[in-house]
Amino acid sequence: MSYCVAAQELQDIENLYAGKYGAGIRQGGGQTYNKRIPMQEGENMEYVLLNNGVSMPVLGFGTFQIPNGAPCREAVAAALAAGYRHIDTASSYQNEEAVGQAIRQSGVARSELFITSKAYIHEMGYDKTKAAFDRQLRLLGLDYLDLYLVHMPFGDYYGSWRAMEELYKEGKIRAIGVSNFSSSRLMDLCYNADIAPAVNQIERHPFYQRAEELAVMEELNVQAEAWAPFAEGMNGMFTQPVLQEIAAAHGKSVAQVILRWEIQSGLPCIAKSVRPERIRENFAIWDFELTADEMKGIAALDLGHPQMLDTERPSEVKRVYDFLNNPVVTSLHE
Repeated sequence: MSYCVAAQELQDIENLYAGKYGAGIRQGGGQTYNKRIPMQEGENMEYVLLNNGVSMPVLGFGTFQIPNGAPCREAVAAALAAGYRHIDTASSYQNEEAVGQAIRQSGVARSELFITSKAYIHEMGYDKTKAAFDRQLRLLGLDYLDLYLVHMPFGDYYGSWRAMEELYKEGKIRAIGVSNFSSSRLMDLCYNADIAPAVNQIERHPFYQRAEELAVMEELNVQAEAWAPFAEGMNGMFTQPVLQEIAAAHGKSVAQVILRWEIQSGLPCIAKSVRPERIRENFAIWDFELTADEMKGIAALDLGHPQMLDTERPSEVKRVYDFLNNPVVTSLHE
């Protein structure tokens, strides 16, 4: 079965959403989508329409650094019970088996879920990525992935991309994309690929807002998706006075304000916690909106440099190549 969107299906999607939400679904010469779909009555999630017509929930649950086995099963189970339908994992997280177990035990229909995984540096290259993908599907216990990403812009990711294009055409992946790609690397891949990336998953939070890079992605019609929206609490994120003031004004937590800011900025985002009460809290962001002045206040917090990952810094390149042996989160604060 193929999950690629056929031409008639694309036209049907365009007609549906143009009728409900106005014109402008297609962008970039009539070839692309990347359109936020407002929440409908009775729903508890907003979606974005990717450049191939696949809809993706704008809020996902991340599993980075959650150990395989019971800790990961319990966290994913709590997320699904809270209402999350987008689960993000990766080969390098080494917890895909537990993610799959939680999915099967949840009772949530597969068709309601959006599952993302990624191939790491050691799995780059055509043959290696094909083998990695098969292994990941087995660990997850799934027949297909909704989104599969090149995790880092290193190694033979062009060979990997050819493999991913084939898997996409075979209907084993609904959308393909990248993670942590700079503007130049993303542009080069878009200019040379048969199938353009649907997503570029990047570090993005109030201290690193990446306006210029987001503009490039918009021009390329690649959907940006934010990982580490809280920057792991670095630089006093949760005690930042502007964020605390906004949170108090809405009766919300700083984390909820940040997630709301990401989504109102047009970025889907991946939130993570292992505490059930925090998992539920992070999902409860649909009953308030930030004002224009509050959005401007958060925009002024931008420091203009990463807190977690800098793929141009040699110490960081060394770190990510050695991550499986020495899982250090960042070298930027040493």
